[in-house]
Amino acid sequence: MTEPLVTLSGVVKRFGDFTAVHRLDLEIGAGEFMAIMGPSGCGKTTTLRMIAGLDVPTEGEVRIGGRLMNEVPVHERDTPMVWQSLALFPFLNARENVEFGLRMRGVGAHERRRRAVEWLERLEIGAFAERNIDTLSGGQRQRVALARSLVTEPQILLLDEPLSALDAHLVIRMQGVLTRLQRELGITFVYVTHSQSEAFAMADRIAIMSEGRIEQIGQPREIYRTPASRFVAEFVGRNNILSGTSRGDAIETALGTFPTAGLPATGAPATLVVAADLVRIGRTPSDGAVPCTLISEEFVGATVTLFLEAVDGTELKVQIPERTLGELNAHAGGSFYLSWPADAGHVLAES
Repeated sequence: MTEPLVTLSGVVKRFGDFTAVHRLDLEIGAGEFMAIMGPSGCGKTTTLRMIAGLDVPTEGEVRIGGRLMNEVPVHERDTPMVWQSLALFPFLNARENVEFGLRMRGVGAHERRRRAVEWLERLEIGAFAERNIDTLSGGQRQRVALARSLVTEPQILLLDEPLSALDAHLVIRMQGVLTRLQRELGITFVYVTHSQSEAFAMADRIAIMSEGRIEQIGQPREIYRTPASRFVAEFVGRNNILSGTSRGDAIETALGTFPTAGLPATGAPATLVVAADLVRIGRTPSDGAVPCTLISEEFVGATVTLFLEAVDGTELKVQIPERTLGELNAHAGGSFYLSWPADAGHVLAES
């Protein structure tokens, strides 16, 4: 990571008797795209609001560029935010919305207009500069909100679930727009989302939060392949999680004993995580394979996830390319056998 631009040290946020964020430590590098991801109520938006100055930490410090920001008011911070609701002014047209922040900074009318039009063109909506906001599509309004935040050329841009209201095809397109802008401008992006696909597609690093605490921070592939806790393993991807006992070079579970590296000492409890896309599925039994019954299928574009049930009721998941589904002749109630190579499993550290 580059030199940290944003540092949260021992940050706690309480609302009455409820603790929304528990003693959080986080460093975000200059020019980094950091995503904060987690389920509703995990504290991710509260963390973003403390960086923005909208909420003041109950304990701990928020620093930007080394400066203590706890008591610095919002209007004195260079931390614009793109909201989930976009918060555009309906009584202003697209250009006037983009000009608003510049007007608050005392920039002259001619310069405001020039910079606003330049940013709208940069975001490929220059032709809509004089349009009323309510005549624009969701994707166009999203770009106006981005232009309004970026026209002041801030060091940091905060984004709170900015794509959640868009249609799926627009989300993919806006992911490309955001990634390109962040790389071109070198601005630090702090992006809050509950969407794994958004975070994994764009972020340099991801912080996974649960109940006001950071469970894991890492690069997308690291988070996906080597989750640090059971929560992360359940929240991210399509993982199969098997609990059992270490036998040194294998884990003994209710479904069988599976060769596995990285296990604790013999006799210790162990938890094995196997990603659904690393599981093999076939019609014929083989040594160590788990017999299962197909319960249901979930199509996601070119990929299909198969949900199966072992004899003891354990649910297992397999991800395969959709084009191979026909070769399996898969149908609900069909019998299959699942297996995986010894190096496909990831052993969770016992807390």
